[in-house]
Amino acid sequence: MIGYLKGIVASVQKINNRVVLTLEVNQIGYDVQIVPRLLQELPSANESVQIFTHLQVREDQWTLFGFGSVAERDLFRQLVSVSGIGAQLAMALLDTLGLQDLVQAIVAGNIRALTRTPGVGNKTAERIALELKAKLAEWRQDAGLTTLPSAGPVLSVQEDVEMTLLALGYNNSEINRALQAVGQSTTLAKNADAEEWIRQAIAWLSQ
Repeated sequence: MIGYLKGIVASVQKINNRVVLTLEVNQIGYDVQIVPRLLQELPSANESVQIFTHLQVREDQWTLFGFGSVAERDLFRQLVSVSGIGAQLAMALLDTLGLQDLVQAIVAGNIRALTRTPGVGNKTAERIALELKAKLAEWRQDAGLTTLPSAGPVLSVQEDVEMTLLALGYNNSEINRALQAVGQSTTLAKNADAEEWIRQAIAWLSQ
């Protein structure tokens, strides 16, 4: 319903351990709950910012959740689709791990990393990893990422790398170019772990 809001930072408040940004858009103030780590990226008061949003509608309350990128908002939506994961727990996961580390933990099935988030036990972490890795794999297939770049990693590593980069907001052509470039221009072994390929690919894409 509301894809994003672009306006002036009116105020930031901490209410019951939640961070609420009031964004003034066309003389209307919108209260948006944001991930606390987004505070580091917000401009000063009275400066403009764009926040990507998700509107949660309940019978007694409408709540806007705000994110710094489309990829972060989309991962939030994936998280709340998992049984037993509510909006506040999804926000806590994003705040504790950050987008990149959270995606990597899900793809790798890293239960220990996921349980670093308060309120996430082993069973919940296992459910998140199981359900979302399957969705990310389907996303990868839908994006057409089915061929192995000649200079890219081995297939088992490539799948994890591509799912992670997709969830971070990169498209299939960017991912293919990055893996090809990284494989040709570095001494990275084809069977190096997925985390190292992801790190090198993101560094190349950020140039």
